[in-house]
Amino acid sequence: MNQQASGVIPAVLPLDAILKSPEFAPHIAYERVLEATDGRYAPFPKDLDGRIAAALKRRGIEQIYTHQAEVWEQCRQGKNVVVVTPTASGKTLCYNLPCLQALLKDEKARCLYLFPTKALSQDQQSELNELVGLPPSVDIKNGRGVATGNSLVETFMGLPIKVSTYDGDTPESLRVAARDTGRIIISNPDMLHAGILPNHPKWIKFFSSLKYIVIDEAHAYRGVLGSHVADVIRRLRRIAAFYGTKPQFILCSATIANPRELSEALIGQEIVLVDNNGAPRGEKRIILYNPPLVDAVQGIRRSVVTESRRWMLAFLKAGIKTILFAHSRVKTEVAAAYVNEDLANLYTDNSRIKVEAYRGGLLPNERREIEKGLREGSIQGVVSTNALELGIDIGGLDASVVAGFPGSFNSFWQQSGRAGRRGGTSVSVFVASASPLDQFIMNDPDWFFRKSAEEARLDPDNPYILTDHIKCAAFELPFTNEELDASSAALGPFGKGARDVLEYLEEEGIVRHTGSRWHWADRSFPAEGISLRSATADNVVIIDVTKGRNAVIGEMDRPSAKELIFVNAVYIHRGAQYLVESLDIANRKCLVREAEVNYFTDGLVKTDIKVLSEDESFVCGDSNTAAAKGVVGDVLVRSQVAKFKKIRFHTQENIGYGDIDLPEEEMQTRSLALLFGPDTAGGAVLAAMDEEETGSVLSGAGTLIKLIAPIFLLCDPRDLGLAERVRDPHFGIPALYIYDKYPGGTGLSEALARRTTELFRSIQAAVERCPCKSGCPSCVGPGGNKKGTVEFLQALVGQH
Repeated sequence: MNQQASGVIPAVLPLDAILKSPEFAPHIAYERVLEATDGRYAPFPKDLDGRIAAALKRRGIEQIYTHQAEVWEQCRQGKNVVVVTPTASGKTLCYNLPCLQALLKDEKARCLYLFPTKALSQDQQSELNELVGLPPSVDIKNGRGVATGNSLVETFMGLPIKVSTYDGDTPESLRVAARDTGRIIISNPDMLHAGILPNHPKWIKFFSSLKYIVIDEAHAYRGVLGSHVADVIRRLRRIAAFYGTKPQFILCSATIANPRELSEALIGQEIVLVDNNGAPRGEKRIILYNPPLVDAVQGIRRSVVTESRRWMLAFLKAGIKTILFAHSRVKTEVAAAYVNEDLANLYTDNSRIKVEAYRGGLLPNERREIEKGLREGSIQGVVSTNALELGIDIGGLDASVVAGFPGSFNSFWQQSGRAGRRGGTSVSVFVASASPLDQFIMNDPDWFFRKSAEEARLDPDNPYILTDHIKCAAFELPFTNEELDASSAALGPFGKGARDVLEYLEEEGIVRHTGSRWHWADRSFPAEGISLRSATADNVVIIDVTKGRNAVIGEMDRPSAKELIFVNAVYIHRGAQYLVESLDIANRKCLVREAEVNYFTDGLVKTDIKVLSEDESFVCGDSNTAAAKGVVGDVLVRSQVAKFKKIRFHTQENIGYGDIDLPEEEMQTRSLALLFGPDTAGGAVLAAMDEEETGSVLSGAGTLIKLIAPIFLLCDPRDLGLAERVRDPHFGIPALYIYDKYPGGTGLSEALARRTTELFRSIQAAVERCPCKSGCPSCVGPGGNKKGTVEFLQALVGQH
């Protein structure tokens, strides 16, 4: 096989030249080589169906990895299993083997495969359609074929198993056949929630013979999404039990700190952990790169987008296929546009190097076009949000560039793992932004590499989320008193807590309690109005009206639409620029027209907070004097996008402002309020300052908290809201509010409340390590009060 053609970095590494070039070398903060490791193998299980073994051998696979063998053994004992191994370690074969065995043993048996996104589930089906008859993907180790395991084709080829994708993009004409004859249904939680479970009478044949439920990328189900999915799984188990089946679960997850705990919370049952990886690993070079300072006094560094672009260009010009992860839709489109501008006149093998932007809001056919182009090589690079963080097959990529810390270590290693998925040497470059967390990592790279994975957290009993799914469950099947009775052997998946919700719904006239049953009594279809992914199910459709086209080019959830596609905003779609002409929130419609401008836009959000309840009070700190007081409770958050700024391409100059006239968003959620009264160490420091100085100190501390809190919580900084108050209207003293950005809360603020001492120490270390003199984007923000913030934080950790 030709190495260059396969996408593997050539033997004469241009990579070394790139890393040693004066363009990059002076600013590489740290480089670590993760050495290649050999694989550990096991023979095919003795009880493996001969047809499966023959199919594997036809594809050059003579043995399996030890972790695949262990999963097989646990499944054969009837246990639920979660397998936790690195990217590209053959997790797919872990669940394919037991599922295929069950399907071949019983011709009526069915399996359900759930992937987090439509793109990922469609990827599995498209590989079946496109790759049948092509040579398999195998690693040859000492002359022996070993399963690489990321394609369903590797195991289904030649076996009489019908596989059907069933999601929102499946044509109506194919849905009946999928329900009736599909032995394996590939879907996602959203379709299960809104399309399959509410229509379970049409799926009698499927649910009556359901043997296995596979949940891939289980680590993705955390926070809000995870809480929703856990309740969807409760509904699934309830319906399966109604049809007389109790399917086993097989979950796959990337490395997190609590995979068994997360998995058990997700499926509501005990589970066995398999995490002893037997797969080989190619050499990987991890580069930590800190962009050069352009203003040492103010601590301003070169833009992370600009520097990430330069890395991507260097790799692409050297023939190294590359993925760049940006962390917002706007940054993704802007970075892709920059790279394509730079490559406009550069050709290799008589074809231009092509780079695409990949993000949420693209139409399904656009997503698949990009995925196919990457697999086939017509697209050499991609700039993506975290949409490609998961295991969608996009072919052999050799370099990943991560533009700023993605919010969790788990996400970083997932994004880093996108390079080198086909073996060989690979490289991952982490380009630091000016954020405190990124600079903390650059100043202490050993901490970064020894840092263990974060915990994943979900709360299926969140009152808002639970109520939504009790409604859906009651619509699907009446609840019985027996399944709500804690002392009953027939206690249902929702447990005794469902009774309180049902009683509330009865008061509202939504369910009716008759005899021993609780029946759905409303005219609505509840699943239709509940989105698993955001606080609202309302998506705004984006329509291009240029020259009378009236073509739908994308969609966006309502809160994001208010911040990104307001009137006069610049909307960028696959490199093309559009100006927003109108945003009709009531009718979920945004009209845009093609335009050629030299700037992009950024909405400015103002937030107001009202305290609704004080549920728990506690003292922060471990010294004799309280560092602060904490209050956990309910708050009402009102946010409004009132203005926007125009930012010039390339120079990042602010070239003007504009007004936005849109109604405010209201949200009741959970909050941690940190209070700095005169009887606390932090409050005593603030009492000696005037209002302006207090405001700048709280702002600096707040900036640090919001960006470093993700170290302690498996969440993105955007999952947390933060507001500082010099004199809070409710408490009458200086305060910092940290709140969950989701109705009802997701447990993040409560979890942070238990770790305030660690949080204070970490942000104090971050600001004291920063080399700037008076405050910079890497600590308390440009123009911030570094001296005052240091004094304040020292008081919080007992050093004042």
